[in-house]
Amino acid sequence: MASSPTSLVFKVERRGPVLITPAEPTPREFKFLSDIDDQGGLRMHMPLIFFYPNKPSLRGQDPAKVIREAVAKTLVFYYPFAGRIREGPNRKLVVECTGEGILFIEADADVTLQQFGDSIHPPFPCVDELLFDVPGSCELLDCPLVLIQV
Repeated sequence: MASSPTSLVFKVERRGPVLITPAEPTPREFKFLSDIDDQGGLRMHMPLIFFYPNKPSLRGQDPAKVIREAVAKTLVFYYPFAGRIREGPNRKLVVECTGEGILFIEADADVTLQQFGDSIHPPFPCVDELLFDVPGSCELLDCPLVLIQV
């Protein structure tokens, strides 16, 4: 029987954050946010956590490396995510497509998905142990738009 997530104790070891940049050059331009996306009440990061079971067909491959390479290729097509939010006149937000990249953290935890139990849903009691905020990256302006931890 699986442990209750509230009683689960585990250790997480994180590597230092790195920037994943687009795999190819991308346009340098500005993308203005819509008036809906530019609302003051939406100026925050939204933490999300996704759990994926181990895929036997990927045995022997480093999942962090696979994801880093896939993200770099994806950022070629979704290059505004590799940019930075800037604030223009009248507090209007704009994405400056700089190609600087998104933050990526690799981590190992001494826990299995099965130990979290049969149904994982909010409020998730271990979210603070699993998610990590890189110091200085929590602001909206001039910071990476995305932080991925694997």
